[in-house]
Amino acid sequence: MSNQPIVSRDKWIEARKALLAKEKENTRQRDELARQRRELPWVKVDKNYVFDAPQGKVTLADLFGTHSQLLIYHFMFGPDWAEGCPSCSFVCDHINGATVHLAARDVSLVMVSRAPLPKIAAFRKRMGCQFPWVSSAGNSFNHDFGVYFTPEEKATGKVDYNYTMQPFPSSEAPGASVFYKDPKTGDIYHTYSTYGRGLDAMVGTYVLLDLVPKGRDEDQLPFDMQWVRHHDRYDSGVLADPDRPYWPKTAEPEKAASCCGAERMK
Repeated sequence: MSNQPIVSRDKWIEARKALLAKEKENTRQRDELARQRRELPWVKVDKNYVFDAPQGKVTLADLFGTHSQLLIYHFMFGPDWAEGCPSCSFVCDHINGATVHLAARDVSLVMVSRAPLPKIAAFRKRMGCQFPWVSSAGNSFNHDFGVYFTPEEKATGKVDYNYTMQPFPSSEAPGASVFYKDPKTGDIYHTYSTYGRGLDAMVGTYVLLDLVPKGRDEDQLPFDMQWVRHHDRYDSGVLADPDRPYWPKTAEPEKAASCCGAERMK
């Protein structure tokens, strides 16, 4: 706990109002960024991506359901992993309940992972997920959208993640991608993707931690999110994958970034 000055209520109100002015400016800046985000150019998706889903084979177009907008969370869950990434699970705990509300605003929310469908189905049930979750094991979707790196790419020491070449601790990476389907033509367009700390906005726990005196309290950890566990594992702290494929292998803070969003160096 830092040694904060202790002041009178009047002095505290004065300091609080000064900070409030900065908070309001930050809110206006976020609104402006959101406007600019919506004005980004689009890219037409020409590949016919086919996924494994509980109902059988589905296309990217099928993932929209009855909606014209599709938000995909790239959930780190490798084919050989025993369970999904704890940090991605942490993110999805926060957006799980948004599914029905997004649908009311013409948005379909879907998780995509490279793990085989039976593993996904079991983990989805365990985590109590409400959103659809499909497997991209049979296509290049994850690689094309920057969240899977081949052994050859990893061997170079740097991969193309978050629009820059950088070291990354896993072959799987987190991200979110947005698509639009033209109701008249059925054409699909990629409108936006975000990675690394761009995913922070989805994590309500971090928003709350940023309000309290200790904040996120991660500075002394080997990497951000090291403390995060699946929500049914906090008592034991157990992780099912002994090699922890979703975690950095180094404990050096300047080299280590959380797989799901911290990206402290960038």
